[in-house]
Amino acid sequence: MGFATRHFVRTASAATAAAKKLVVKHVTVIGGGLMGAGIAQVAAASGHTVVLVDQSDEILKKSTKGIEESLKRVTKKLFVDKPEAGTGFIEKTLKNLTTSTDAVAVVHSTDLVIEAIVENQEIKNELFKRLDKFAPEHTIFTSNTSSLQITQLANSTTRQDRFGGLHFFNPVPMMKLVEVIKTPMTSQKTFESLVDFSKAVGKSPVSCKDTPGFIVNRLLVPYMMEAVRLFERGDASKEDIDVAMKLGAGYPMGPFELLDYVGLDTSKYIIDGWHSLEPNNPLFAPSPLLNKLVKEKKLGKKTGEGFYKYK
Repeated sequence: MGFATRHFVRTASAATAAAKKLVVKHVTVIGGGLMGAGIAQVAAASGHTVVLVDQSDEILKKSTKGIEESLKRVTKKLFVDKPEAGTGFIEKTLKNLTTSTDAVAVVHSTDLVIEAIVENQEIKNELFKRLDKFAPEHTIFTSNTSSLQITQLANSTTRQDRFGGLHFFNPVPMMKLVEVIKTPMTSQKTFESLVDFSKAVGKSPVSCKDTPGFIVNRLLVPYMMEAVRLFERGDASKEDIDVAMKLGAGYPMGPFELLDYVGLDTSKYIIDGWHSLEPNNPLFAPSPLLNKLVKEKKLGKKTGEGFYKYK
């Protein structure tokens, strides 16, 4: 009898804790770029009501068009023998998605804010500070940042316990991973709600403390930077380094190919930020060659030239 009572108490406690978690239904995504549009797409496709916000209708039209094209590619794989079902899936997803240029107006009725704007601390802080005044008390704020500290962003608001990181990966509809970042102030309720949301949009969440780069970038960026240093010292050519990592380590892309894909300016921004936080950490040391290429506007695939030239 005693065991049964203890079992019931534990079950009841678990049920109570689960009941306290926020079930996210309404999502506001700030930023209509590749990441923001991708996040909006997977949230809408999984049945959430989504508002995608950016500064102009022109940007949002481009974002919506990109989402429609992405959905068509997805449905070709998901509904190979059922084109009608694919058409229905696209229509249902787009019905769940609206756009706005007024972030303040739309956060009044949202459960979750996902910020995916430019990687600039001051701009993000100003955005969160403004939205904090108008969002409901229950609303969770998150950032998709890959390089800035979530804690510093949370400190711009009065809801540090309802603030966390949701780091998706590009391209969002295809990449299964989401890093869920918990700061020292993030409540367990908030954390669990973010994990549940990540699963609801079809992703596999992993958790990490608020450390520079979280998990993936903390390992990936120093790896890419060490490849650059290897090349700078003349130890090996960039071509041979790329071939070695693809054939020897089984990586789909070599470090220089990956740097060009990510964008040299993005990689420089990340490593410079980490270097300012930990100037004595050799893993975060800046690269003269990377700095030179960025200064010359050779940023990788998006500009037609980085470490390699592209037609």
